Amino acid sequence: MPSLKDLKNRIGSVKSTRKITKAMQMVAAAKLRRAQEAAEAARPYAERMNAVMSSLAASVGGSDAAPRLLAGTGADQTHLLVVMTAERGLCGGFNSTIVRLARTKANDLLKQGKTVKILTVGKKGREQLKRDFAKYFVAHIDLSDVKKMGYDNAQGIARDLIHRFDHGEFDVATIFFNRFQSVISQVPTEQQVIPAKFDADAEEGASTLYDYEPSEEEILADLLPRGVATQVFTALLENAASEQGARMTAMDNATRNAGDMIDRLTIEYNRSRQAAITKELIEIISGAEAL
Repeated sequence: MPSLKDLKNRIGSVKSTRKITKAMQMVAAAKLRRAQEAAEAARPYAERMNAVMSSLAASVGGSDAAPRLLAGTGADQTHLLVVMTAERGLCGGFNSTIVRLARTKANDLLKQGKTVKILTVGKKGREQLKRDFAKYFVAHIDLSDVKKMGYDNAQGIARDLIHRFDHGEFDVATIFFNRFQSVISQVPTEQQVIPAKFDADAEEGASTLYDYEPSEEEILADLLPRGVATQVFTALLENAASEQGARMTAMDNATRNAGDMIDRLTIEYNRSRQAAITKELIEIISGAEAL
């Protein structure tokens, strides 16, 4: 049974931990508001961009003049998985859910005999994938020094992807990230960015007919690299909001658990102290009666 001093030290230690988790929760809450506003503000632009490119792609169809970023290489052998996670931990299952989705995808591709390459964005994803997939790593992008996520960061990643694609390093590129829904809900998402792939909703929303000048192929050739950067930027913003939401929830749970532990330890301390006082009183009374 722990002594009174041990219990007192442990209570003090848990109280210090609770102060830290409470402070981290408040910081995450402040950052979450800005990150959520940025993610929600970027969605309409990304959706409209996707709809316009979907309309152009449907018009171009399978013509020989279709840009390579749309038509692809004609093969499906080499896949590049871009795993986008956080640079820091203490955010619940935020990083693990992304890594789990990427790991499942990689294993499925390997079972099909495909070649897998992995590019990591964020230290935590790289650390978790290192044990099983280190030999598939081709690059890592460190964003730990980035104070505020900007479009320049996404452009750098997009240029790297396009450069690798132009040099024949892969046939298909897929990004993995968490899409922000609410503070307690972040959805692990995989999205193919190269060659460009448009969902059915975008195609249905792009039913308006336009006359394009110059040709649709030329416009697509200019828009597709921007589309890749836009998709990457949207994923980075969604990840940033999801990370802060997950950290806020995790630190709130940690603060509550610390409070419960302090209550239990305090009860145990009071009982031990009462037992010690009772024992001393019995010894004093017994001594007095013996005289």
